[in-house]
Amino acid sequence: MTSLQLPNPDRSIAAYQLTGTPIPLAKRGPGDFNRVAFAAGHVVADPFAENDPWLTPAIDWEATLRFRHRLWDLGLGVAEAMDTAQRGMGLGWPDAQELIRRSLKEAATRKDALIACGVGTDHLGDQAYGLEEIVSAYLEQLEFVEGEGGRVILMASRALARSARSPDDYLSTYRRVLSQARGKVIIHWLGEMFDPALSGYWGSADHMEAMDTCLQMITDNVDKIDGIKISLLSKEKEILMRRRLPSGVRMYTGDDFNYAELIAGDDQGHSDALLGIFDAIAPAASQALASLKRGADNEFFDVLEPTVALSRHIFKAPTRFYKTGVVFLAYLNGLQDHFTMVGGQEGTRSTLHFAELFRLADKANALDDPDIATRRMKAFLAVRGVH
Repeated sequence: MTSLQLPNPDRSIAAYQLTGTPIPLAKRGPGDFNRVAFAAGHVVADPFAENDPWLTPAIDWEATLRFRHRLWDLGLGVAEAMDTAQRGMGLGWPDAQELIRRSLKEAATRKDALIACGVGTDHLGDQAYGLEEIVSAYLEQLEFVEGEGGRVILMASRALARSARSPDDYLSTYRRVLSQARGKVIIHWLGEMFDPALSGYWGSADHMEAMDTCLQMITDNVDKIDGIKISLLSKEKEILMRRRLPSGVRMYTGDDFNYAELIAGDDQGHSDALLGIFDAIAPAASQALASLKRGADNEFFDVLEPTVALSRHIFKAPTRFYKTGVVFLAYLNGLQDHFTMVGGQEGTRSTLHFAELFRLADKANALDDPDIATRRMKAFLAVRGVH
């Protein structure tokens, strides 16, 4: 059996023997699922670009787009240019535009490719803005995405969080932006655990008060809204909000801690999915969702539940650094040739974090080829002092 030396919290180094069984890859389409399922895809950096990675992103377009085809091949949709793609943490609007343009072009080559693209205000600076300027910024990105033929995910705005003075400022901003949308959009409420700059979104630091405002916004604009993705890492809050949504509005879980039970649902409803962790565990997500469609609920949980511990580790605080674990797992799985990230984000987690990620990925059957993963893990650890 395959084994390697891994470091432990007590500073010891001990042999770890792999026990996981890779999940077989099977081509599927969205019709094989009874849930709408998006994976928020990461971007692959170009490790040979002559640039300062902290200041100037360099993207390997071929590898980045190849990864999107992997997600489509497994039946998952692509949530493009979201926070998993390091939007606002290394990926600026000019590169996001190029990413969206290229991904939409690739999606058009397939008959079943589900894709939706992030629209925000991240091309604004860090100062305070008037609501008119924030609306204009949203509309600039909205017009670009819809002009390219894309569906819209309306992302939370740091500029709005910084500038709004009341819940009414949120209601008026969203009303004006949504009134200009050609198609139905997905709203994204990203919690402060993912982005501290979004603290107090919807006009209150109290999530329950914020939820009331958000629900009012959805009700006021229901004809323009397909659904809402909430990323608060609280299954209780998601279920409560899900039960209060107007008829026909989907709840897309963004809860990377509790997604299995939220997708399975209860006798009062279920959540669809728009998850960063589905980037990292795409084969498991695909197999589990297909099982749910067949009514094999036990198989759904048998496949997906072991991935939850891995996800909770990848998304542990500071949660905003979860992209590092997602990209590291892509590297271990041979989906890219290096562990280099846009913005130098590969340095945001510790050696012990990566060691535990490897153990949990093995236990979750999330290593596509254990031999390749082990060789790459050994090489990575060697430069971190583990021999």
